[in-house]
Amino acid sequence: MGKNKYSNITLKDVKKNLIVNAFVKSANDYLGTIGYTEHGVRHVSLVASISENILLYLDYPKRIHELAGIAGYMHDIGNVVNRKNHGQSAAIIAMKLLKDMGATPEEIALIISAIGNHEEEIGDPVNPIAAALILADKSDVHKTRVRNSDVVKYDIHDRVNFAVEKSFLKVIKDKKIISLQITIDTNMSKIMEYFEIFMRRMLMCRRAASFLNCTFELVINDRKLL
Repeated sequence: MGKNKYSNITLKDVKKNLIVNAFVKSANDYLGTIGYTEHGVRHVSLVASISENILLYLDYPKRIHELAGIAGYMHDIGNVVNRKNHGQSAAIIAMKLLKDMGATPEEIALIISAIGNHEEEIGDPVNPIAAALILADKSDVHKTRVRNSDVVKYDIHDRVNFAVEKSFLKVIKDKKIISLQITIDTNMSKIMEYFEIFMRRMLMCRRAASFLNCTFELVINDRKLL
């Protein structure tokens, strides 16, 4: 009887959930109102895909890839409540939604621990899903995330994001390296500005890569900087 109570929910199931998508949209709208970059379907879909691929390339079990994708898609829904502590809010919201969808308690625990640890202020790579989510989330720096249409009013976050023309997270399996490769238009933003606002995130990525028994490197404009 107990076995029939639960099901192996998929990322596809989560993407079709009306409440999840309503929260993703509302969270993104709220962040836009207070001046943050895009955190909508584009961002969470990309983070879900990258999270899955990291664990795929490192030969983790297929089910773990799926759970990483689910965590990636749901990781920012806590912003519907408030930006502050949004990781913890997202974890609590995800717990209820996943339970209602029929996920097993064990898989819910893995997903929400990853979601609750994805922010650099208080997060840690507590399991492979969390490590992959951290790397995927922090690697999404790109000009398409900037919402402000007035370049004159750009703050440093807008300027750095808008300067990034390409961002790619590469898993070099045979060398056990996870490499964030970025192309920056230095006429828009100096490379030092990237470090000014993202150094703590890069150090978190280093810890996440280490948890996956890999080395993290940062390559900007074809120069290895970390």
